[in-house]
Amino acid sequence: MNSIRLKDITKSYNGELIFDKLNLTIPSGQFFALLGPSGSGKTTLLRLIAGFETPDSGAIYLKDKDITHTPVNERTINTVFQQYALFPHLNVFDNVAYGLRIKKFPEDVIAQKVHKVLHTVHLEKQIYKAINQLSGGQKQRVALARATVNEPDVLLFDEPLAALDAKLRERMLVELIELQSSLKTTFVYVTHDQTEALTVADTMAIMNDDGEIEQVGTPREIYEFPKSSFVARFVGTTNIFSGTIFMQDDVPCIDIPKLGRFVVPATQDKLVYMQGTPIMMSLRPEKIMISKKVKEGFSNHIEGVVNSIIYYGRSTQYNVLLQNEMMIYVFEQNDEHFPAEEINYDDKVHLYWQKDNVVLLTK
Repeated sequence: MNSIRLKDITKSYNGELIFDKLNLTIPSGQFFALLGPSGSGKTTLLRLIAGFETPDSGAIYLKDKDITHTPVNERTINTVFQQYALFPHLNVFDNVAYGLRIKKFPEDVIAQKVHKVLHTVHLEKQIYKAINQLSGGQKQRVALARATVNEPDVLLFDEPLAALDAKLRERMLVELIELQSSLKTTFVYVTHDQTEALTVADTMAIMNDDGEIEQVGTPREIYEFPKSSFVARFVGTTNIFSGTIFMQDDVPCIDIPKLGRFVVPATQDKLVYMQGTPIMMSLRPEKIMISKKVKEGFSNHIEGVVNSIIYYGRSTQYNVLLQNEMMIYVFEQNDEHFPAEEINYDDKVHLYWQKDNVVLLTK
């Protein structure tokens, strides 16, 4: 069953078009991430689903029921905000119980539900603490508990971890995944952080600067098989080459000016190989092997000079200048205490990759 369906949604602010007949389906019971640059309309889309905004045209469905004009308090949808929006004068228990009391649940039922959800988010020892006594991560857990205690059909997250430090954010991501797995509630997670989206999502949608959905798929599909150069560049790091299709002995190649011809996959979904067709090639940095030695067994080979090196601990990034003045990025995993060969600045290097690691793009 589809949890949320947006059909032909159009929305403008002060004459500026945000969405133009946008369509999106969010599956039920999944962790769904909405990823896009700042200003792409992610938060607006979340507000439309929550009911804080109304579309100019189009319809929003929750489990096939039209909720386009249903008031916020009548939607079985809750939102977790970036700034928590907790009541500072109430303790943890009363913050979580607030929504249940508004709905006039009996106090014994409220106590049971609150204790259960605080146990789920590991806050049972802080149940009567004041909000100002909590850490940032604990406050985020209180916001989660308050949003989930009503057992909504959908839980919306608007960049909820942006205010946390890197280590705490990493830990909270794991806890969010575990929480969604135990609750089986549909989570819709809005972020501009690609690492967050790739980490948490069962399915993700990529929005571009114009508020259009570029691609929907699993994190692996999005990363390994992007449908456009925007997606390839926005999700992760990639090298984009522009050229034309060239058939050499019935083998498709890409002819790149000032670099040469390189073998590409023999088939790709919905792509027709025609001699001279303009094409782009996406090649992820970790798919490239770098060496100062000549090696055999690779589909493609190019030479360059190391321009700069960035050490990340687990990996090293080499920025290599090619003969056409293009900079190509190469990631090498640091899986040994001592590398087989040491590569330094200004070294002449050979770059190798297999044709099946290439993704061809038409836009």
